[in-house]
Amino acid sequence: MSKQINVALIGNPNTGKTSVFNALTGLNQKVGNYPGITVEKKEGICKLPRGVKAHIIDLPGTYSLNASSLDENVVIELLLNKNDKDYPDVAVVVSDVENLKRNLLLFTQIKDLEIPTILAINMSDRMAYKGISLDIAYLEEELKTKIALISTRKNTGIDELKELITNYKDLSVKPCLQASEIEPTYFNDLRKAFPNQLLYKLWLVITQDVNFGKTDRQTFEAVEDFKTKSKADLKRLQQKETIKRYQFINETLKAGQTIDLKSAKDLRIKLDRILTHKVWGYVIFAFILLLIFQAIYDWSSVPMDFIDSSFASLSEWVKDTLPEGAFTNLLAEGIISGLGGIVIFIPQIAFLFLFISILEESGYMSRVVFLMDRVMRRFGLSGKSVVPLISGTACAIPAIMAARNIESWKERLITILVTPFTTCSARLPVYLIIIALVIPEGRILGLSYQALTLMLLYLIGFGAAVGSAWILNKVLKIKSKSFFVVEMPNYKMPLVKNVALTVLEKTKAFVFGAGKIILAISIVLWFLASYGPGEDFNNAENIVSEQVASENLTEDELHQRIESHKLEHSFIGIAGHAIEPAIRPLGYDWKIGIAIVSSFAAREVFVGTLATIYSVGSDEEETIKNRMAGEVNPILGGPLFNFASGISLLLFYAFAMQCMSTLAIVKRETNTWKWPILQLVIMSTFAYIVALVAFQVLK
Repeated sequence: MSKQINVALIGNPNTGKTSVFNALTGLNQKVGNYPGITVEKKEGICKLPRGVKAHIIDLPGTYSLNASSLDENVVIELLLNKNDKDYPDVAVVVSDVENLKRNLLLFTQIKDLEIPTILAINMSDRMAYKGISLDIAYLEEELKTKIALISTRKNTGIDELKELITNYKDLSVKPCLQASEIEPTYFNDLRKAFPNQLLYKLWLVITQDVNFGKTDRQTFEAVEDFKTKSKADLKRLQQKETIKRYQFINETLKAGQTIDLKSAKDLRIKLDRILTHKVWGYVIFAFILLLIFQAIYDWSSVPMDFIDSSFASLSEWVKDTLPEGAFTNLLAEGIISGLGGIVIFIPQIAFLFLFISILEESGYMSRVVFLMDRVMRRFGLSGKSVVPLISGTACAIPAIMAARNIESWKERLITILVTPFTTCSARLPVYLIIIALVIPEGRILGLSYQALTLMLLYLIGFGAAVGSAWILNKVLKIKSKSFFVVEMPNYKMPLVKNVALTVLEKTKAFVFGAGKIILAISIVLWFLASYGPGEDFNNAENIVSEQVASENLTEDELHQRIESHKLEHSFIGIAGHAIEPAIRPLGYDWKIGIAIVSSFAAREVFVGTLATIYSVGSDEEETIKNRMAGEVNPILGGPLFNFASGISLLLFYAFAMQCMSTLAIVKRETNTWKWPILQLVIMSTFAYIVALVAFQVLK
């Protein structure tokens, strides 16, 4: 028994399957996607008694082997394909002690595939509270299996489960019941035609639209001859099969399970009346969101400032310590800055997923989804889309990752594509400095014009997201089943271990997934800003020194002027001049053009880029404002940053896809560059048109 065994964790949603997975694997787990599809794949290693190692794969939640979604197809395809490297030596069906009847439907189906199967009954700590008692010996005999009574909350029964997994060869593989009795003639003919194949496996092949790879391809093609029955007849047989299974389950539980309803205490109904109320439900949800995002901004600001200053100090230390040269500059200004651009997102991502995980673990998120579905569905979205859209006000990156919970691929794709319209915190530095320059001070009804402008930008962003979702719903010709089914799990205290592992995995996914792309583009942008062709760049010091010879500049001022000259004649500066004819109708000059190009790395780079161009230290915000306010439009005369150009710039940043890290995440979540490229082109084009119209009307 020295070889590694494969263990599949299978179960209905909300049975605590993830908690069991975490209890078995701890930190020895990894998360990825199944090849070619966006369904999440979780796997880990568990050390079992007597030196046995188990490869645990946490399969997507499914109610039965009658697939109705991409997630459920994954489960069936694995269980039918013995050639798959993840094909289980033993299956552990995780059930919830309060919903045993429903959970056992899936268990009886898996038993028919003659896979050694263990029934793990979770949340056993709630049995006394709910007045439930089980005759384990009787249930094991009737279900022809071994049962592990576990509680991941109390950490009980896990060792017993590990022992059962180790001794999986002792498990019976006999089915619990004869499902073929629903139509003996049909199934007897099927058995005679394929005497060497499992009958229930053949039945699943006939009724399910799944991909079987290279497994028994000839057999599966031959089974097509048995699809002589109409879809309606096959559906009727499936229903008869389900009824027969539930008849068996009811008879088994009648003797094996006792529920004393009088002793059961349940506040769930009372809480649901409040939390899903058609008025108070929305008020409570809005209040919770307000608290969450206030906490995200307050809590993340300290670690983000620390990360920012740490990387700046590290960059400065590298410059001071290593000998001058291209390698030192690449390390200090390209690689370290690029890494800083990745790491600085971690606090927001971690805190956002901390709160999302708590809401999911507690059972409240299901109520939110139910509440919002009626509103969102009118625009081609799901109730579950509300989480990414609101999360996008902090950062679009974790918000797009949060769209994984949406089952329908069409609704999930639309959510991913429109989420970047919501105003993220990276836009705030751009908004604040432009608003301060072009919106006059003054108040209406006690609210300042500047505050109202900022609020309006947030509303415009959310309106654009919802409006574009409606258009995409009409335009996208993607066939995707969209049945809104959401289970209302019991309320419970979140498990600290589950929350911590969720935050860790989501953060790791960002750092190692999008991080590689962000770092690569950061290095490219550094190169473009640090080098340029011709004498104007290479002889910048002499040129600038001659120009300012009579100005008596300090050493720092001279250095800033030289850097500004270099930037103007660098590759990225040349790009700014090249795009100036295109952006001039929007009221911008080449300097704003450079800032727009640079801020593709991250929107907040806009202010820093302009600070460098205007030859002032980036930490003197008032000086930046004064210098920007003094800029003259070379074509029209007057201030460059006036009301028309300011509003144009605000609208451009409200709608443009100016964030490479978001594009990287969209690519990762959709497994193709098609959607992020379309997103970049369409959003940027729309932003350009809106900004153009705004400037031409207001100038």
